[in-house]
Amino acid sequence: MGEQQHVKFPQEVIDEYAALGIDIAALFSAGHLGSRMGMQIVEASADRVVGTMPVEGNTQPYGLLHGGASAVLAETLGSVGSMLHGGSTKIAVGVDLNCTHHRGARSGLVTGVATPVHRGRSTATYEIVISDEEGRRVCTARLTCLLRDAPAATS
Repeated sequence: MGEQQHVKFPQEVIDEYAALGIDIAALFSAGHLGSRMGMQIVEASADRVVGTMPVEGNTQPYGLLHGGASAVLAETLGSVGSMLHGGSTKIAVGVDLNCTHHRGARSGLVTGVATPVHRGRSTATYEIVISDEEGRRVCTARLTCLLRDAPAATS
C-alpha cells in the first residue's frame, strides 16, 4: 500500500505492536487488494482513519469510480479503525457494509475518512465518508466489525 512509513499512528499504538514484534504498517493495510487499487492509509487511530485511492484503474465501463472500489476503500478504513479500537488482543472481522453512492468521480484521488459511530467490547461501527478532490461527497458507507479474540501466538 505504498509508502507505509508515512502513516501517522499514535505513539502508544506503535509501542504496543512493536513490543509484540508485529509490523503495524503491514497489519493495518488492505494487503494485495489495496496495493492493486493504489490505496494509501495516511492517518490511523481509533478515532479517525484517513486513506486515499486513485480513480484511475478503479473505474467501471462508463469511466466512473466503481462502487465496489469505494466499498473496498470504506471497508479497509473502517476495519483499520476497528482493529485499532480492539487493540492487539482482538481482530476485526467485517459483518455488515452499507454504501450509498452520491455522485460519480472520473479522475483524481478520492479520500475516505472513517470515524466511529459505536465502539464496544464485541463490535465497532464506523461511518466512512469518501470525497473527491473538490471535497464533494462521492459515497457514504457504514461498516460494522465483530471484534474477536486474536489467536494465541505459536512458538
